[in-house]
Amino acid sequence: MNLSAPFIARPIATVMLMVGVLLAGLAAYPLLPVASLPNVNYPTLQVTAQLPGADPQTMASSVATPLELQFGQIPGLVQMTSASALGFTQITLQFDLGRAIDGAATDTLSAINAASAQLPIGLPYPPTIRKVNPADTPILVLAVTSDSLPLTVVDAYAENILVQKISQIPGVGIVGVGGQQKPAIRVQLDPQALASRGISLEDARNVIAQANVDMPRGTLNGPRQTYTINTNDQLLDPEAYNSLILAYRNGSPVRVRDVGKAIDGPENNLVAGWYNHKRAVILAIQRQPGANVIDTVARVKAALPVLQASVPASLKVDVISDRTETIRASISDVQFTLGLTVALVVMVIFLFLRNVWATIIPAVTVPLSLIGTFAVLYELGYSLDNLSLMALSIAVGFVVDDAVVVIENTVRHLEQGASPVQAALAGASEIGFTIVSITLSLIAVFIPLFLMGGYVGLLFREFAVAVSVSLVLSLAISLTLTPMMCARLLKPHDREVSHGRLYRLSERAFDGLLGLYEAGLTVVLRHRLVTLLVMLGTVALTGWLYVVIPKGFFPQQDTGLILGLSEAAQDISYPAMVQRQQAVIDAVLKDPAVASVGSAIGAGGGTTTLNSGRVFIALKPYDQRDATADQVIRGLQARLAKVEGITLYMQAAQDITVGARLAKTQYQLTLSDADPGELEHWAELYLDKMKAIPGIADLTTDQENAGPLLDIVVNREVASSYGILPATVETRSTTPSASASCRPCSPCSTSTTSSWRCRRASRTVRRR
Repeated sequence: MNLSAPFIARPIATVMLMVGVLLAGLAAYPLLPVASLPNVNYPTLQVTAQLPGADPQTMASSVATPLELQFGQIPGLVQMTSASALGFTQITLQFDLGRAIDGAATDTLSAINAASAQLPIGLPYPPTIRKVNPADTPILVLAVTSDSLPLTVVDAYAENILVQKISQIPGVGIVGVGGQQKPAIRVQLDPQALASRGISLEDARNVIAQANVDMPRGTLNGPRQTYTINTNDQLLDPEAYNSLILAYRNGSPVRVRDVGKAIDGPENNLVAGWYNHKRAVILAIQRQPGANVIDTVARVKAALPVLQASVPASLKVDVISDRTETIRASISDVQFTLGLTVALVVMVIFLFLRNVWATIIPAVTVPLSLIGTFAVLYELGYSLDNLSLMALSIAVGFVVDDAVVVIENTVRHLEQGASPVQAALAGASEIGFTIVSITLSLIAVFIPLFLMGGYVGLLFREFAVAVSVSLVLSLAISLTLTPMMCARLLKPHDREVSHGRLYRLSERAFDGLLGLYEAGLTVVLRHRLVTLLVMLGTVALTGWLYVVIPKGFFPQQDTGLILGLSEAAQDISYPAMVQRQQAVIDAVLKDPAVASVGSAIGAGGGTTTLNSGRVFIALKPYDQRDATADQVIRGLQARLAKVEGITLYMQAAQDITVGARLAKTQYQLTLSDADPGELEHWAELYLDKMKAIPGIADLTTDQENAGPLLDIVVNREVASSYGILPATVETRSTTPSASASCRPCSPCSTSTTSSWRCRRASRTVRRR
């Protein structure tokens, strides 16, 4: 049975069928989403909870633990990590690849509701859920600055307009705010002035809280008219707070201005952000797991002009880093490589066949197989990425074989005197089974990739599918279009036709190459033992190279962005941290390969402690710098080693993120133990041992528990004699709503209600 005969006999129908394949591929090509790699992401959720004023141990025990107990019962959960800092807890949940992120979010919300009864009553709001992997590289980093507006006003516009609108764009998972300067009125009270008047901080807090309320007032209904009641129950400016009466002493009012002052300022004055050397609010935009990077960034950029028009003209929004620039460049480079591959294959075919029509046939069938693959990729929901395009580049060498085999067999029959139609029928009939067997054997090579599970299997499955689809299309085209074109385009063989000089010259070159091969083959056959030993030596050398060559999951990429996490001493003050961070920025900007730097310190924007900061180092385009990202990092490490008091851990941003923890270094190891003290002891020993391993640099830990602790010890017997409970001591000793200037430690005095003892401890409690 000759499968090609109906197509050879019906050339118009065959052409129309192939035109349909071509149009389907061309129509699907612009619809394919563009990405750096196949869209494979673990469904990841980030849960955050805040309890202002709570120490890390309290956050871990009273907030993180109840939530973790409920989260551990969610089906499909493969990894759960938590970090607790001062007043802040963040829990990251990573689910199995087979779980839908929306279903995982629903289960997580149910778990939060189940744990709500065990959470502290003072939580300002319930724990929040974000569909984002905190370890993912931000797809877009923006800096919001102004030359004339205060930072609190800049932050108000950034958070109330820019962040809100950007978060609503499809594909955006979270917009992290670095250097947050949320506007607030700060009441700064002098504890000594309060104590001299017999007023505690808790008394002041209660008065301030009760003097500024926003409650329903109701209405007054008359026989003919209804009045809506409004009162001046809210304080809206610092002067109103300064005039607020805290208490009466000796018949005279004690106002806020008598014991302190109220000022306009940020809600948290221990955070800061910079764009190069300029103070800024940094917006780090992360995508939802599974969202397309190119499409998401395109939507955000399309919305930026509208958002820019909705804020004052003095407010500037600058792009620090755009991940899509390197992605588009890499995709464009792979597309050029694919086109060049096809051109080289066609050129080699012409060089050996030396027949224009015989060259045109594979020049048509090879691109047709590749273009038709785009339609199948679109139907399967795949993307146009480096792996799929690389698969098509590799497939060029496979799909051209089918066409060449059919052409060569047809030409053989033409040389034996058959007509083009007869030669095509006979050639296709003889070679059809061979083409099928070749195609199936090539597809069988990729069966392990189809069967491979986990992240790696899903990542390379698109590669295997792209190659297999192109091979199947090549098989179909080689049995239909190729023999039909051979029957219509190839001419009968004429031995009397004289060839040109170029043909004769190339013929002599091929004859010389054939003679050289024959001479080499003769030598090999004469020394069979040596040939066998060379073969065995090659196999042994290959095995040895496989063992010694460095191995890794994926090649290190140069995406044009370097992520850095700065770390200073755990007891560093805010002004000192600002100074050290500025020194880091100065050193980084001196590198000629660096285009711009975005930086933030303090809680928020990817960090949870005062002694840490986050740095986004945007490199110049690849053609404008002489060093790769890894080389830039090594150069910066040498320069930053001279900056005292702070360390910057850097790594080049990558397209693949397997874990869900934002780490300072490229590789992570996790130690776990039920006993925190034992864990701390062995973690230090383990860290010291690893530092001795050659080749390991920038070794650090996320266990930060070496800061100073101010421990207040209450004499319970004395307190009980005065009728004072520990809860009263807690509320009257400190309050998150008031702030006081930092003064050098001095021995605590004995009050009229209880006796406190102050001591300095060597460690504060922080658990990850």
